[in-house]
Amino acid sequence: MKILALTSIRSEYDLMSPLFFQLKDDPDTQLKLLVGGAHNSPTFGYTCKNIIDDGFEILLEVESLLDTNSGSGRLKSASLLLLSSIDIVKSFSPDLIIYAGDREEVMIGALLGGYLGIPTLHLYGGDHAADGHIDNPIRHAVSKLSTCHFVSTEEHKQRLLQLREPEYRIFNIGSIALDKFRLVETKSNIIDEVAKKKINKPAAIFIYHPIESEITNSHSIVENTIISVIEKGYHCFVGLPNSDPGNNQIRNVIKTLANKNSNITVYGNLSREDFVSLFKSSSLIIGNSSAGLLEAASVPIPCINVGERQFGRACGCNVVFVKAQICSIKNALDTVSSKEFKENIRKMVNPYGDGFSANKAYSLIKTIDFKKMLAKKEDPLCD
Repeated sequence: MKILALTSIRSEYDLMSPLFFQLKDDPDTQLKLLVGGAHNSPTFGYTCKNIIDDGFEILLEVESLLDTNSGSGRLKSASLLLLSSIDIVKSFSPDLIIYAGDREEVMIGALLGGYLGIPTLHLYGGDHAADGHIDNPIRHAVSKLSTCHFVSTEEHKQRLLQLREPEYRIFNIGSIALDKFRLVETKSNIIDEVAKKKINKPAAIFIYHPIESEITNSHSIVENTIISVIEKGYHCFVGLPNSDPGNNQIRNVIKTLANKNSNITVYGNLSREDFVSLFKSSSLIIGNSSAGLLEAASVPIPCINVGERQFGRACGCNVVFVKAQICSIKNALDTVSSKEFKENIRKMVNPYGDGFSANKAYSLIKTIDFKKMLAKKEDPLCD
């Protein structure tokens, strides 16, 4: 079986890697990766090197990301990826194309499959946030274009059913993002190792990605949140934002703050092992990263989600949503520090799965006849 997997950003690659490793180790499967987007950008750490180091075979590496910091740049980047991929994907002629999430690159995977007559598998469809961000309609549109769906929760399955996707195309496997917490052994000294010095304070992870509705206020949101975390007695490990429009402003304020405060450690692209170890060794994650909603419950640690991004998505009792206002952020920090809150989350169950999702996905890929599912003849007017 020949499989092509699309990947465009480090976070999504690490999320999918447990499945990719199983497919790579299968002697009856030929897995190749189509690598584009932020993976090939020096600004974002040229993370294509991680894929090469992991031993995966790359079908095509496309320098598609235009560093324009704008929405039009994302469109142009996607068009470059599509134009560069068509002929080589057609020549490889995979039996299945796999892609995950809601970025513009997944739309390219769906279009390649649709027009080249190749079955496609979309992971993380059916999710929805109430933030009005473009990611929502992209995710839902890709689901309608895709042959088959591996979703993370029953709610996501129900949302696809509401989109008139037939049930035989939908499989609830949980989130593969959780598998790494089971598979990766924690480094005991990771906090000091990442900070490059001895840290005698609890650690907090801050990750804030740009969202269109908050771009004009992103400077104050980032600064107020980080300062509030430090004032609460944490050492703040700050992850750099993704490539969405507005990332430059966020990077600049992070750099300025870090230069002035020794309680801030900025990291770019940590290895999979180091990131999981830092996550497991931290006392809190704050910002607006999906890692807080999906993964923090597997440790478990509290998550404070600041602002509109991620609002409305399924989450566990460890997540507190707050407005991007300094008083709300400080109140949330008090809440998650309480003995009652910590006790409440101690034995929580992650709503996104049990950490064995890659095994489930692999077994389904080996047994489903995707070719038989290729033609989407279903009429949305009919039950």
